Amino acid sequence: MKEFIDHYIQLDLGNILFEQQLSKYTTYRVGGKADCIVFPKDIDALVKTCKLIKKYHLSSKVLGNGSNTLFSDKPYHGVIIKLDFLSDVKFYENKVRVGAGFSLVRLASLAAKRSLTGLEFASGIPGTIGGAIFMNAGAYKSDMGYIVQTVKVLTPDFKVITLTNRELQFHYRTSFLQKHPNYICLEAVLKLQKGKRPAIEQVMKERRERRLATQPLEYPSAGSVFRNPQEDMPAGKIIEELGLKGLTKGGAEVSKKHANFIINKNHASASDIHDLILFVKNAVLEKYHIELKIEQEFVNWE
Repeated sequence: MKEFIDHYIQLDLGNILFEQQLSKYTTYRVGGKADCIVFPKDIDALVKTCKLIKKYHLSSKVLGNGSNTLFSDKPYHGVIIKLDFLSDVKFYENKVRVGAGFSLVRLASLAAKRSLTGLEFASGIPGTIGGAIFMNAGAYKSDMGYIVQTVKVLTPDFKVITLTNRELQFHYRTSFLQKHPNYICLEAVLKLQKGKRPAIEQVMKERRERRLATQPLEYPSAGSVFRNPQEDMPAGKIIEELGLKGLTKGGAEVSKKHANFIINKNHASASDIHDLILFVKNAVLEKYHIELKIEQEFVNWE
């Protein structure tokens, strides 16, 4: 690790932080200490960073806003890569080219101000563009797959290529990138539609009010824990029918407001949250013979 750090600094590839608690970088507000977090200053610096990681045989993880990630409480011995500097955004009529590190919520707001419709579903998803494409984030019967035209990625052999929507294999809460995590999303071109600003902003306002009323936004969480088994079968309803609302494990709780949210209610550890997720998953399987799929990514639990 020391050789990597020295080399990274020598090449002036971007900012670097040492011995960082990952709880500062995830929406669950849990996670062990990372050896270092790097912030490459541009795509060229990212390529050089990835080459150094490979040269020194280090583990690495690209992290967006940490809004769909559960790190263990153990130290993370490797390099966390943050793409905050890949945040350029440019609108061209009804299209937008945007860097992977840009906020999805902020982009939805910018699109609305330009009377562009198609991103309303994303106005409450607290992730980055890269993370949203990776997970094919969605809500209200829409997702990134409907609006992504192309994505520029860094391949495992350090080539920068462009993938089309078809090549990205978007399906419900999954994508090519999720199945090939060694590819790194760099930027995307999204295709939106012309609309009317008042109508777009009204939809976003109504959905914001609905989220406040139905989701436990006052506590750290990572959004919905489980995918819906079927369109007409919400995971939260299944969990609620089992009587698991309010169930706790240490400082973690199955939200009383929305059963598909697990919240960090009282200084939970990552293990509290992890164990509660698995308990709920197993309880549903035992009672209903339905295997819920976990939306969130578990990191460093080996």
